[in-house]
Amino acid sequence: MSKRAPLAIVTGGKRRLGAEIAAKLAKAGYALALVSHLDKEPEASLLAILDEQQSDWHSFIFDLGDPENAGPLMAAVASHFGRAPDLLVNSAAIFGQDDWEGMSAETLDAHFRLNLFTPLLLTQALVKAAEPDQQPAIVNIVDQRVVNPHRDQTSYTLSKQALAASVRTMATSFGAGARVNGVAPGLVISTDDYTPAQEQRLADMMPLGALPTPSGVADAVLYLAEAKDVTGQIIFVDGGAHLKSFD
Repeated sequence: MSKRAPLAIVTGGKRRLGAEIAAKLAKAGYALALVSHLDKEPEASLLAILDEQQSDWHSFIFDLGDPENAGPLMAAVASHFGRAPDLLVNSAAIFGQDDWEGMSAETLDAHFRLNLFTPLLLTQALVKAAEPDQQPAIVNIVDQRVVNPHRDQTSYTLSKQALAASVRTMATSFGAGARVNGVAPGLVISTDDYTPAQEQRLADMMPLGALPTPSGVADAVLYLAEAKDVTGQIIFVDGGAHLKSFD
């Protein structure tokens, strides 16, 4: 009799960093519930890996900017797979460009709803749905800037700082009922407006002399997913960026 594959939910798991995490989990033998707001199918590179691994996976479309969708999403995943998930990776996020002057009730509300409230309510829903002998793992994707905040992306930074602070609180609250940890990436996937020269300049500024990779972040997620003795921890995958303060 073959062992049943562990089941993971990855929010924002169909593209960019979320897809890299999903691919790593697929290669490790996880069944996957991939969640996004708009994308019906994963990006091509992830889809190829899912096919290659013959993964048991399903696409879920939910607006995670509405925290009220957390419960229905968890119920939909449990109904489709016939069981509660073993792992929740809260990767979906909004990344606004406001500074302190541009910060408003609207920018704060949008960032905290998606970046904090929904992850917390998904975590709550998962632990409630878990079997008595099940100890689900939750991995929150935060950001290295929670230690040394920058002067921009103020609403985003505040929401990620709150999510990072929640790791210890929720780990304490759940005790043996669930493990809660976090991964804090640095600049792992730059936007199109970065030039190679800019990326090299930033890499040279890192204590390790290089920018971190998406694969490195995914490695940390997989480690925390399976590290049965670890809870309440945040692993920084940032080339050492959190050790310095940047403007």
